[in-house]
Amino acid sequence: MRCRRIERGGVNGTDQKMKQTAFKTNPISLEELLRHCGSGKIQLPDFQRSWVWDEDRIKSLIASISQAFPVGALMTLEMKAGAADTFARRPVQGVPAEATAQAPDQLLLDGQQRMTSLYQTCIRQEVVQTITPRLKLVKRWFYVDIRAALRPDADREEAIVGVPEDRKVKSDFDRKIDLDLSTPELEYENLMFPLNHAFDWDEWQDGFSEYWLERNPENRKLFKPFKDEVLQNFKGYQVPVIALGPDTSHAAVCLVFEKVNTGGKPLDAFELVTAMYAAQGFRLRDDWLGADGKPGLHHRLQMFGRAADQKFGVLEKVASTDVLQAISLLHTSKIREDEIASGKKDSELSAVRATRQSLLELPLFAYKQYRELVEEGFKTAAKFLRQHHVYRVIDLPYQGQLVPFAAILAKIGDKWDHATVKQKLARWYWCGIFGELYGSAIESRFAKDILEVPSWIDGGAEPTTVRDGVFRAERLKSMRTRQSAAYKGIHALLMGEGAIDFRSGQSFGQTIFFDESVDIHHIFPQDWCKKQGIDVKVFDTIINKTPLGYRTNRILSGAAPSKYLEKLEAGGKEAPPIEPAALDRYLASHAIDPMLLRADRFVDFMEDREGRLLALISKATGHQIVKAGATAEEGEDVTDVDMDLASADNQMEAA
Repeated sequence: MRCRRIERGGVNGTDQKMKQTAFKTNPISLEELLRHCGSGKIQLPDFQRSWVWDEDRIKSLIASISQAFPVGALMTLEMKAGAADTFARRPVQGVPAEATAQAPDQLLLDGQQRMTSLYQTCIRQEVVQTITPRLKLVKRWFYVDIRAALRPDADREEAIVGVPEDRKVKSDFDRKIDLDLSTPELEYENLMFPLNHAFDWDEWQDGFSEYWLERNPENRKLFKPFKDEVLQNFKGYQVPVIALGPDTSHAAVCLVFEKVNTGGKPLDAFELVTAMYAAQGFRLRDDWLGADGKPGLHHRLQMFGRAADQKFGVLEKVASTDVLQAISLLHTSKIREDEIASGKKDSELSAVRATRQSLLELPLFAYKQYRELVEEGFKTAAKFLRQHHVYRVIDLPYQGQLVPFAAILAKIGDKWDHATVKQKLARWYWCGIFGELYGSAIESRFAKDILEVPSWIDGGAEPTTVRDGVFRAERLKSMRTRQSAAYKGIHALLMGEGAIDFRSGQSFGQTIFFDESVDIHHIFPQDWCKKQGIDVKVFDTIINKTPLGYRTNRILSGAAPSKYLEKLEAGGKEAPPIEPAALDRYLASHAIDPMLLRADRFVDFMEDREGRLLALISKATGHQIVKAGATAEEGEDVTDVDMDLASADNQMEAA
């Protein structure tokens, strides 16, 4: 036996140290491991996903065992005798029902697919339900072709045969039976050994010997070399088992599990917390997904505030871990507040956290205490977003910003509905977006938000997010797609400032937004810009875009602004004329100078509108923004952009 110690730094970049974890490595016989799986002494933590191996992978594993080739180590977590379960657990798939009642000695962290495949094929006396490589569900019995297994030049994997549930291999649309193993005598005749006797072959060997005693003694002699060269490899196979000690922390178990399960989809914290809560009798997954016909929290959030034609509302992509993070913020901030009230020094105060590790440490009582408040927090955030013209999840600037927002709203409760509080929340929200502060490494900002924003609302100091949320003027010239949070923010700000559709003369409330299929469209159309020789990196920015209805955009398509404005004013068979003064008001509501647009003065328009958009952002964030020539993001040089703009101006003047 060899002892080791695992030491790992903090999870998610924190400075905390995981508790050192002792483990031991022992070789254990495969048969003993499989028998323990069958009895329930070895079980699975419930965060393990289901057994999913296909027929070909099972055959490959069996072939390796039959040749005594290594198939990798197992990893288990030892359980304390008589102690409460650390994680919810379940038996290996396919074991007898009574195994569920057995208190396990170990939980299998790594090796589920291998152990389940071998248990079902070598121990269990029932047909194996698996899938083909093309994901078709099938039922198979597995055999070893004795003659093929004894050929030294043969590929052992080809000697492993899977046959259908009736043990008959057929062809010609099931009209012809190519191989029939439906009785022991037919197994003997075809020299096919049933793998589910790999550890107890005596009875089958007796039948085999008797069958060939009179028929063909030479075939009878085949079993001894087969037993020595193949079956003894199963019987004597030793598997290295790394066993973590019973005092291993939750965080260490989860980290180790993910490190060794590199081939599968990584587990998120929700799955691990689900297993821990289940051991305490609480079904977190049912709470999230729903049960017994009742919708869960996930569905309630998705459906909240949706418009009539929407499948889901703006909370569509709120994840289970988002909810846990918001709860963790409330739980850890309350601990800190209580410590302050008790007179603890600043250096002794607990950290406010929404990290992965904090979720794994989140007690069940805290989840129950805050889950309804957090649900209402997310729903209130959705109301806020609607009021600020963010109606669809595709237009949500930062999904991650909803986490601290929901926690803040849960903490301040009904205060949010007061005008002064709404103004502060709006400023915090827009500073986060236009400061582009929630793109990465955001857990530390979450912690500051939950401490600082409620305090600010009650008269305290300005939050860090508000102070940091200064927009860089040069960014306007590089924002072209929804990948930028600020791009989406300008779209919402324009609607919030009362932008009116050029054609319908209606502002973009929720009903009009969906009825008119409003989206971000070009003001100087793309086709016109290309014909003028204007570079795409100039005309395709947010400066030349604005929210418009689908039918309005069709009128604009391809024409110079002066032409499509004339068309709007003239009207037509299905559209009445629009007064020029009214149309000018519509244009002005989009931060557009009507005179410049009517004169097709693209360069002057871009310069003018840039200043108007910066003024909108200044108003939303409370920060004065100064235009300056500087290097923009995405590898662009603002000087080059300005040169292209000047070039376009010269080309149009020449024309």
